[in-house]
Amino acid sequence: MTSPLTRGTALTAAALLAAAALASASPAATAAGAAASTAAEPAPGAAYKAAHDRLPAQRLTAGQRALSAKKQAEAARSYDRLRTAPVRALAGYKLSGGIHQSQKTSYWCGPATLVITQSARDEVAGRSQQTAATLLKTNTSGTAWYGININVPNPTGYPMADALNNRLPGSGYVPKALPYTPTATDKANFKAHITHNTDNDYAIAGNAWEVPGGPHLVGHPNIEIFHWVSIDGYNTDTAAAQVNYLDPVGGVSTSVISWAGGVPKSARISSDTLTTIMGGRGYVW
Repeated sequence: MTSPLTRGTALTAAALLAAAALASASPAATAAGAAASTAAEPAPGAAYKAAHDRLPAQRLTAGQRALSAKKQAEAARSYDRLRTAPVRALAGYKLSGGIHQSQKTSYWCGPATLVITQSARDEVAGRSQQTAATLLKTNTSGTAWYGININVPNPTGYPMADALNNRLPGSGYVPKALPYTPTATDKANFKAHITHNTDNDYAIAGNAWEVPGGPHLVGHPNIEIFHWVSIDGYNTDTAAAQVNYLDPVGGVSTSVISWAGGVPKSARISSDTLTTIMGGRGYVW
């Protein structure tokens, strides 16, 4: 899980995040997203997140901004091809193939997600979560979304992105922050991003912020939970309207996490719902 000290969005003002997302989208998507963002009702749990956010303002480096723009253009083109392709009935889910690990402690969802996400690319199982936890500077409060510089060359303050890029040279992982209420553009971008990553044999590391009254991951109770998961595929029949993710809580003893018994190792969920769950945090793609 993630430290309460790292709560929040990429910027404390959700409107600024929405504007940044719109700026990176295509003109058509931008227009649609702008209309939706002004008319959308706050997401369930958004008010709670706004009231409890303690994360300082986040900033991407110049390199991250340039890479994000490049990847966004590539993802938009590939997603347009997916949406306009002839229908292939029952083609099913396409997966990058992350290898699940159950987290070893109640607060090692981040280290477990790191090794799962890495395995989707290089297919190496059984990596040490302890080594991953040391790299990520995970503590008993969890793994930070932002604000921690880890021991890699040129750290950016985003430990998960920096760790993945260090372990998978050339992968080009970048963080994508989300506002408390993700816009239509945010949701469309996430579909394009999971399509892009899966098609190129990469998973996404998602940072969930589940709150009372808001949507939750499969099997999770209706309480506040900060959690990392690895998102490793999408439903090709619905142009990524549903995605597949691997949950490190799956397989954990209830003596470690009391509510773990009902959590599956792998689950499928609406991509829009998952985007909302990650609102106030984001994902690394």
